[in-house]
Amino acid sequence: MRVIFMGTPEAAVPTLLRLLQSEHEIVAVFTQPDRPVGRHRVLTPPPVKQVAQAHGIPVHQPEKLRTNEEIRATLHALAPDVIVVVAYGKILPAWVLNLPPLGCVNVHFSLLPKYRGAAPVQWAIAMGETVTGVTTMLMDEGVDTGPILLQRACAIGPDETAPELTERLAQLGAELALETLAGIHAGRIHPRPQDEAQASQAPLLRREHGWVDWRLSAEEIRNRIRGFQPWPGAWTRLGDARLILWRAQAEARVSEEEARLAPGTISAIERDAFVVVCGAGSRLRLTEVQLEGRRRMPAREFLKGARLSVGLRLGGGEPSP
Repeated sequence: MRVIFMGTPEAAVPTLLRLLQSEHEIVAVFTQPDRPVGRHRVLTPPPVKQVAQAHGIPVHQPEKLRTNEEIRATLHALAPDVIVVVAYGKILPAWVLNLPPLGCVNVHFSLLPKYRGAAPVQWAIAMGETVTGVTTMLMDEGVDTGPILLQRACAIGPDETAPELTERLAQLGAELALETLAGIHAGRIHPRPQDEAQASQAPLLRREHGWVDWRLSAEEIRNRIRGFQPWPGAWTRLGDARLILWRAQAEARVSEEEARLAPGTISAIERDAFVVVCGAGSRLRLTEVQLEGRRRMPAREFLKGARLSVGLRLGGGEPSP
């Protein structure tokens, strides 16, 4: 089939590579424009663009789709049989959705209808899920609301972080995308509607999502630490500075003395960790942290320079959106 691929980040690269290795013809790649990256704001092409150019595939990077007549003419001229979309980062207007005879197939990193939206991997971990997966769906004008084509489930490791899980799902998604195209081409796949009663959302992450509410249980906070990596990070305040939490261990019980302390209070300082009292009678052992403006480091190293003491309370008021 003639395929147009739309995607932007590293997580979209495995599907593009599998398509390039397949019998399908990749007639063009659409991706986001180059963006400034890093402290020095160096203009950097998206990972998908780099791969497409290395394989000699024409690349298009429109800022807008809906009213871009030049891009509209280009897409019509390319005459794709199907458009495959993986984390493109733009909403496709109706005229794009209706262009290919076999539709627009999206590879989404959750078991839809759960976790519709821009950050399904992060929210699945943050909400304590133990199973997730990949869905291919036929796109419509809603946000991840189109009929399901195929799904594959996978377990979430107890210590797995969002970047680690994303990498695994990206590989699984690449295989599922090829299987989906083969099924569509052969007429073996029959789209089925999503169950709206089971739907949940995974909105775009904002900085305030990472703020740690110490009234939550230690396990809930640990899930947010794993899920909100690398951004916005799970963070609290140590004095006037932000303290980003990278790794921690949740413990379900506190001592009688700790039970009298307010959530967010440091209850113990150990050689390799410091312990913070949380809600629900639990405690969190912080083993890797990062003070604002410094590098991330093991708690053992952090404690050598930090002036922490038992009874010190972390955090403050919830940040404004």
